[in-house]
Amino acid sequence: MPVRRPTARLAVSRAIVVALVASAGLAACSDDTEPAAVGPTITAPEGVRHLVPEVVSTAPHDTDAFTQGLEIDGGEVVESTGLYGRSDIRRVDPSTGEVLASTPLDDELFAEGLTQVGDRWLQLTWQEQVVLVWDDELREIDRLDLPGEGWGLCLDGDRLVHSDGSATLHLRDPDDLTELDAVTVTLDGRPMSQLNELECVDGTVWANVWHTTTILGIDPDTGEVTDVVDASSLAEQVEVGDAAQDVLNGIAHDPATGRFWLTGKRWPTMFEVELVPAPTVP
Repeated sequence: MPVRRPTARLAVSRAIVVALVASAGLAACSDDTEPAAVGPTITAPEGVRHLVPEVVSTAPHDTDAFTQGLEIDGGEVVESTGLYGRSDIRRVDPSTGEVLASTPLDDELFAEGLTQVGDRWLQLTWQEQVVLVWDDELREIDRLDLPGEGWGLCLDGDRLVHSDGSATLHLRDPDDLTELDAVTVTLDGRPMSQLNELECVDGTVWANVWHTTTILGIDPDTGEVTDVVDASSLAEQVEVGDAAQDVLNGIAHDPATGRFWLTGKRWPTMFEVELVPAPTVP
């Protein structure tokens, strides 16, 4: 088994979330699993929709899958999984969690977000500044250069939306990744960084906020947050091996149903959900 390269991002994640878990008084379970970290809450200010996921169904999820990107394609889930020496792209049966096909990445590549452009799949890498291009059979057909870090990726009409962990969304040409524009994501005037996995749906960019169980709905033209989704109820339902790293990350919209599939890194469950208004607090 190859030696994993230590990374500052994972080290910081461990320190932050372990502190959160400790402050919440969560203890590790006897079977070496622990509840997933819920993380800090992002409040929806007046004028921004406050949503929660309403679970419709669940399916098993591979607990070895360090989920970085999630998509629906013809009834199957296409997933990008990360970590050095363990990254791959795979097709999954969403009803059973069975891995139908997978292709591993080179050991020196750390896979990140994923999206479909026509008959191609574009898969980010974290710090390697390369985007892998795959066909529907998960065969690599090209590589493209991408400056900076790669975190999340989705297709909004005729442009790609790319996150790099900052509060900036980069709008790019889907053919050559040329930057067309960039917007700063703000909530009530405050920049929102740590934007991770992305999903573009009908003019809204849905973004996981790393180290939280919050998903933001963002207007990609202005950068303004229009929706705040509190998905802490999902994290409370799963147990993981490492709460510092195994966080919510994975948003796939199913155009056939209008619902979303949500999961996390090495979570044992995928959740099919509808996003509904949060209950009003009396």
